[in-house]
Amino acid sequence: MKMKLKFLLIVFFAGFSAYSQVAFDAVVSKETLGVNERLRVDFEMNKDGDNFRPPSFQGFTVVGGPNQSISKQWINGKASFSKTFSYFLQPKATGKLKIGQAEIEIDGTVYKTIPIEINVTGAVDLQKDPNDPQVAATENVHLVAEVSKSDPYLNEAFTVVYKLYVSRETAVNGWNELDAPKFADFWSQSIDEKQFKVYDGSYNGKPYRYVILRRTLLYPQKTGELTIEPLALNINVEAPTNRRDIFGMRITRPAKITVTAPTRKVNVKRLPEDGKPESFTGAVGSFDFDVIASKTKLDAQEALDLTLTAKGNGNLKLFNLPKPKLPSSLEVYEPENNQDVRVSLNGMAGSTAARYTIVPQQKGNYPIPPIRFSYFDPATEQYKTLSSDEIIIDVENGPAALASKDDNKVPVKAVNQFNYIKSDANLVAQNKDSFFATITFWGMLATPVILIPLAILFGRKRKAYQNDVKGNRLRKADKLARKYLGDAKKSLGDQTAFYLALEKCLHNFLKARLNIQTSDMSKDRISKLLQERGATVETTADFLKLLESCEFARYTPSSSDAMQHDYEQASRVISEIDKQL
Repeated sequence: MKMKLKFLLIVFFAGFSAYSQVAFDAVVSKETLGVNERLRVDFEMNKDGDNFRPPSFQGFTVVGGPNQSISKQWINGKASFSKTFSYFLQPKATGKLKIGQAEIEIDGTVYKTIPIEINVTGAVDLQKDPNDPQVAATENVHLVAEVSKSDPYLNEAFTVVYKLYVSRETAVNGWNELDAPKFADFWSQSIDEKQFKVYDGSYNGKPYRYVILRRTLLYPQKTGELTIEPLALNINVEAPTNRRDIFGMRITRPAKITVTAPTRKVNVKRLPEDGKPESFTGAVGSFDFDVIASKTKLDAQEALDLTLTAKGNGNLKLFNLPKPKLPSSLEVYEPENNQDVRVSLNGMAGSTAARYTIVPQQKGNYPIPPIRFSYFDPATEQYKTLSSDEIIIDVENGPAALASKDDNKVPVKAVNQFNYIKSDANLVAQNKDSFFATITFWGMLATPVILIPLAILFGRKRKAYQNDVKGNRLRKADKLARKYLGDAKKSLGDQTAFYLALEKCLHNFLKARLNIQTSDMSKDRISKLLQERGATVETTADFLKLLESCEFARYTPSSSDAMQHDYEQASRVISEIDKQL
């Protein structure tokens, strides 16, 4: 009998343990795919959790998701629960890629998935459905990067222009950047488009419309073959299908596609070594050079300004002006550098100047020798040198220069600087302070007596705070709600990130105020609990409407104005519920 009882207990606890075990796994649709295919990854859990953190998806572009689904079943008296976060990914390059660990917090414990290795091969042939808007959109939308010069010299300006070509039968509703070029080996300056203008053009011999998305001015900082990183866009389009309506017009369907400009390479040439002057400091372009003194006649201890200016077209921000060689009798301060540079598609234009403040110390005439400035002109592929005229500084009044002859030396007289030093001295301390019975003495004596009771009281408060599991959970949920509301504000304009953060904010807010879990958050239960706690019908309806907005945002596009309105509505409703509960 005892053996049977032990066996039944073992089976019962083993079954209970297996039932209550938490499972959190990552599942992919395929482990090998072409670079032009898409991958689906699901993060599945058998218990409801909070604070889901996906991996960074390094090497992939997220083209869809996160999509969330929850399933509850009750079969033969046994309950089961399933929650899934789904993402759709597009690989950026071939090779071995890895999907990192996702994290979820369940009952105060953090669980992580196992990383999955994905093998990305070259492009594969895909079955094309003529009625699939995804296929039609991909064939009718193209992103192109045009480079003005493929073989510039080091520090010579050229431009890269990104154009989006769209066929006349396809409409674009909007786009956002997925991957922007960083131009690591270039000095770069983007030329903003004040407004987008549609132009007529052709692509592969067919008539297209195009819009210029971005113009960027580049100055290469290295020689050799350099790569211009591609620009990737996520575009919402209305693509035509082979179906027609009753009037014979083509039926269009919405689609979201990812387009990438081809990678461009430029071969940057070295500046020639033959004929390079000693005064060359890296200037490339076409320049004029001036040296101007604010005055040439003055007295000693007066100041004058010597200004060196290079002006023209070229890399004005990327070289240093030559330093003047001045007589040692002139005191020279560090120069003040000023730049007046305009940046356009033709490169930098304007001037760069260095102003030296000079103070002569003695009377006399001081020549400032000619100053040479050299630059490389890409148009003629030659070095050119400009030289200033000699400048004479006439110091009229002041001390003459010190003579250096031996007969002008003045002998030094010895002076007795010390009186008789006593060997025996009766030194008496001027101040005799006693530490005993002072304020510092009594303060140090009383400090332990005061601090010990305070430490005991603080320890009790801290222990009570730690033992308050329910209160700590609610406080943590409230803190997370405030954090996610701030994240939502930072993500305004990014629909997916904004509504994901806003939904987490609303869920954690309900946990803090109503003490319920995510799995219990049905609309009827939320409405009932809010009104039981004192929330008005209007405030409750506004809160439920926000939850619906978060759900609809997973499937329908939303404008920036709508996101701004939902954020302001969330801030107002949360504040109203705080006051009413």
